[in-house]
Amino acid sequence: MSDLTIRGKTAIVGLGETRYYKRGAAPDPEFKLTLQAIMLAAEDAGIDVRDIDGFASYSNDRNDPPRIQSALGIKHVGFSNMFWGGGGGGGSGAVGNAAAAVAAGYCDIAVAYRGLAQGQFGRFGQGAAIPVAPGGMAFTAPYGLMSPAQMFAMRVNRFMHDHGVNQEALRAVALASYHHAQYNPNAVMHGRPLTEEDYDNSRWIVEPFHLFDCCQENDGAAAVIVTSAERAKDLKHKPAYILAAQQGSDYRQAAAAHNAPDYGTSNFKSLAPRLYKQAGLGPKEVDVLQSYENFTGGVMMSIVEHDFCKPDEVNDFFQLDNFRFDGGKLPLNTSGGNLAECYMHGLELITEAVRQIRGTAPCQLEKEVNISMVTSGPMVQPVSNLILSREAKP
Repeated sequence: MSDLTIRGKTAIVGLGETRYYKRGAAPDPEFKLTLQAIMLAAEDAGIDVRDIDGFASYSNDRNDPPRIQSALGIKHVGFSNMFWGGGGGGGSGAVGNAAAAVAAGYCDIAVAYRGLAQGQFGRFGQGAAIPVAPGGMAFTAPYGLMSPAQMFAMRVNRFMHDHGVNQEALRAVALASYHHAQYNPNAVMHGRPLTEEDYDNSRWIVEPFHLFDCCQENDGAAAVIVTSAERAKDLKHKPAYILAAQQGSDYRQAAAAHNAPDYGTSNFKSLAPRLYKQAGLGPKEVDVLQSYENFTGGVMMSIVEHDFCKPDEVNDFFQLDNFRFDGGKLPLNTSGGNLAECYMHGLELITEAVRQIRGTAPCQLEKEVNISMVTSGPMVQPVSNLILSREAKP
């Protein structure tokens, strides 16, 4: 293993989350929510929030570090970074960027964060009402292809057609997220269980997506604190060591007018091998997976492309019993995920991955969690992924 790697050199040591609200229901502005999440993360880590000196975010987050520095009285900023792209593909990448900055000595304590208040700034991902469709949209918007659900449904339909995947495979992902949310009092869908009949009878959004295949729209903020593995040993909680983080995109995945040569993909085919190589392990060692659900079909393709099952095994593998925290082969989205906990652009998946390492998750696995994995933002460009460990060098 080359020394030119972040493997085991940094750890997530602090978690901060505001209350999660239905879209437009947050009583506070987005900036205040973000500050609250960062302060909660620092408190959880047992550090003075003024000692944070690195910032990493994604999805064009509006809460810029100089403004945060002024509001929190932070002494010095040594690193600030934005992961490009407007979707949730940068959640793991932002953590990876924070880890790289700490490992390279640009900062000592970095925070990766995301804030979202749609009541203040408008719905995220809504099809725009505009008089002219610029660029690639000129090939799609005039024909009604405008929203994320419409665009991603086409990719998922292609994969399902090519590999004979049944609708029940997508249903299993939704059922798993809602099942786990019933154990998580912080989940927006806590107390609202989902049955097979509820799923089957729910309205179509765009085939193959029923209502419950689609992520929520929420307000709130979340943050995680990253520091060196050496410093992490002396802080309040069990560190979640960062073994690997990758980001990128496959060939021509951002080509205009849906012109990617590999169409039915979640866009992880080039990342997954690099992630496993950097971590020094494979999918069989992963104890629990948090997989970003913009739509359930993206989870399906992400799981295949990270080699948890083959494309022709999807119908058999994608069963609720395989995804449950209590005995499943691949416990999946154990806090409820984007579908049932909160759509905080996937940063809540990273906080849950850390809780599983700590042993404090509402749906804590029965066995000790050594390896916890996150995949961020299927079907967007770029995407990212992350592997966390109980040990710095397992």
